[in-house]
Amino acid sequence: MIKKHNLAVILHEPDIPQNTGNIIRLCANTGVELHLVKPLGWGGLDDVKLRRAGLDYHEYANIVIHESWGDCKRYFGSRRIWAIETSGTKYYHEVNYLDDSVLLFGSETRGLPQNILNEIGKDYVVRLPMQPTQRSLNLSNSVAIAVYQAWQQLSFIGGV
Repeated sequence: MIKKHNLAVILHEPDIPQNTGNIIRLCANTGVELHLVKPLGWGGLDDVKLRRAGLDYHEYANIVIHESWGDCKRYFGSRRIWAIETSGTKYYHEVNYLDDSVLLFGSETRGLPQNILNEIGKDYVVRLPMQPTQRSLNLSNSVAIAVYQAWQQLSFIGGV
């Protein structure tokens, strides 16, 4: 029996279907469950731009769509949620991820709302390093960096 991790990614109100398509492909290849919190910035999972970016990986990804942040938060219960946001005071690699950790990302244009950051708690908001004159990284790149850091800490359990 292959041992597996239970890592998950949440995209809170994502705006750009191509980014989400890339993240679907990433999640399919890493075994990470993907959660999308509405409203989505496009029509739905059949959007042509989303499907093109995700190629034929949609069938291999476990995708859950939530009507609201409250629904999503209830789904995860007591699991540790790490928000990845430019306002974080510590870096993403300075924390210990568990095999059921959840990585939360905000929309490309707005980031995460302050009320959600407050709910998560400042100790669980981490950042990716970048040049001080820049605003942010591309969402799909940010998700990839964080997912691979968490999975690496789990010794790439379930991977080949």
